[in-house]
Amino acid sequence: MYFASDNAAPAAPEVMEALSKANTGYAQSYGNDEIMDRVTAKIRDIFEAPDAAVYLVSTGTTANALSLSVLTAPWQTVFCHRHSHIEEDECGAPEFFTGGAKLTLLEGADAKIHPAEFRARANSTGVLGVHNIQRGALSITNVTEMGTLYTVPEITELCKTAHDLGIGTHLDGARFTNALVALGCTPAEMTWKAGIDVVSFGGTKNGLLGVEAVIIFDPAKAWEFELRRKRGGHLFSKHRYLSAQMEAYLTDDLWLKLAKQANDAGARLEAGLTKINSFKLLHPRQANMLFCGMSRAAHARAKAGGAMYHPWPGDHPETGPDDEFLTCRLVCSWSTTDAEIDAFVAFVQG
Repeated sequence: MYFASDNAAPAAPEVMEALSKANTGYAQSYGNDEIMDRVTAKIRDIFEAPDAAVYLVSTGTTANALSLSVLTAPWQTVFCHRHSHIEEDECGAPEFFTGGAKLTLLEGADAKIHPAEFRARANSTGVLGVHNIQRGALSITNVTEMGTLYTVPEITELCKTAHDLGIGTHLDGARFTNALVALGCTPAEMTWKAGIDVVSFGGTKNGLLGVEAVIIFDPAKAWEFELRRKRGGHLFSKHRYLSAQMEAYLTDDLWLKLAKQANDAGARLEAGLTKINSFKLLHPRQANMLFCGMSRAAHARAKAGGAMYHPWPGDHPETGPDDEFLTCRLVCSWSTTDAEIDAFVAFVQG
C-alpha cells in the first residue's frame, strides 16, 4: 500500500530490458548514439514537430531549470503558480540556472494560474524600465501540483496572453502523459499548437529509471540549451543509457499504457474512498493523485496496516481527537495494484 509518490515506483520491465540490451558493445557518447537518433525522430513524430530540438537529461529539476534558462535572462522573471514545483520543490534551481531570474508567484484555485491575475501581474511588471525586473517567461504545470489539469483551451489562453506580452512559455510536464491520457488530446495539441515553446516531457514518474526529455519547438534556441546543459554538468557521456530508456518508453505506446494504469488506479482509489463518511477531496482528482483528508482514526488504521503516504501540506500533530480531520496526498503509479487499493480502502473504512 505505497501511495507516497510515483517517483518511488519501479521501472517498467521493458525499460530494464532495453537498458540491458544497450549495455552490449560500444556506442557513441554524449548523445551521438544511434538510439538517440531514433528517439529524436520518434518524439518529433509524436509531437508533429519535425524541426523540434530534443534533448535528454536525468532529472525533472534539470529539465525545468535548463528549459527556463533559455527563455529567461537574469534580469527577468518567470511567472508561475504559488504552488508550482519550480517554486516549492527545486531549491532555487531555476534561479541558479537562469543566473538569478526571479519567480513571480501567481494565485489560482487548484494550483492553476488564473488568467486575469497573470495578465494583471504581467502588465504591471517592468513598468519603471531599468529599475524593475522585466517580464521573462510563463511556466505552467500539467498535471498540476494539486493533481488537477489545465485543459487545452486554458493552456491556449494563457499562452496567447504571454505571447501578446512578448514572453516565452514553458510546460512542466513531469506527469505529462498522465495529463495527456486524462485530457484525451494529442501531444501537439497540449504543447506547441496551444502556444507552448518548451516542454519538459517527463518519464521518471511514469516507469523510467531516470530520464526526462526537453523539447524545444524553436530550433534557434537549441544551441544555447546544449551549451547550458554542458556547462551545468548535465551532459551524460554514456548517453545511450538515457536514450535506451526513452526509446523503450515510446515503443508500442508503453508511455500511454503506463499513464493510463496510474490514472485508472487513481480513479479506483477515489471511488473506494469517497464512499467513506470521514473522507473528503480537497481538489478534484483528474489524474493519478488525490489530495484529501480523513479522520485521525482512519489515518491511524491505514498506518497501522502498513500504508505509506505523505501528510500534506505538513506533518500531522502527534496527538488529537480520533475525529480530527487531517489532510494528506495519495499518489498512484503504473504499478499500483487493485489489491493494494482495496486493502487501503478497507483499513481507512475500519
